Amino acid sequence: MSELIPPVTSRDHVRGDPSGLVTLVEFGDYECPFCGKAYPVIQAVEEALGDRLRFAYRHFPIADAHPHALLAAESAEAADAQGMFWEMHDLLYEHQDALTWPDIMQYATTLGLDVEEFERDIRTHRFAAKVRADRHSGALSGVNGTPTLFINGFRHDGPVDFDSLWSAIVDGAGAGFYGGA
Repeated sequence: MSELIPPVTSRDHVRGDPSGLVTLVEFGDYECPFCGKAYPVIQAVEEALGDRLRFAYRHFPIADAHPHALLAAESAEAADAQGMFWEMHDLLYEHQDALTWPDIMQYATTLGLDVEEFERDIRTHRFAAKVRADRHSGALSGVNGTPTLFINGFRHDGPVDFDSLWSAIVDGAGAGFYGGA
C-alpha cells in the first residue's frame, strides 16, 4: 500500500475542515474521463461527510494522453492566484470536453477574474513549477494514473464509486468515525 508523500500541507489546495477526521487527497487530471466520473462521487462524499472531511487536490496531468491537461492545471493555479481555485476546478471538471485556450479564457471571464493577469500567468507558465511539484509528489507516492486517491495518507486502490469510497473512508478513519456523527 502506497503512502502519500509529502503529507498535506499549506501548499495544497484544501477545502473542508483542516482538523477533519478524514483527509482525502486526489491526484487528478482535468481532461481524464475517469477523473470526470470521480468528480461527482467526490462531491457527494464531501457533502455526506461535512466537517469530518478535509479534501485536497493535487495536479497529475497526463499530457501524453490528454493534450489540454497541462493548460487546465496551470489555469486552476492562475485562478488560485486570484482566490478562485475551487471555482475554476469545478468549471474545468464540469466542462471536460471544452478545455482549449478560448474555453479557458471564457471560464476566467465567467468567474470574474482579472483576465489580463490570468492570461499573463498562463502565457508565462507562472505556475508550471507548482504543477510539476504536484506531479512529482504523485510519482513519489506511487501514482501512475488518474484519479488516484489517498485516504488518511494511504492509497485507495478500490473503485471510485460512492459505496466503495465510503467504505474505504470508514475503514481508514477507524473507530472514531461514527462517534463524531
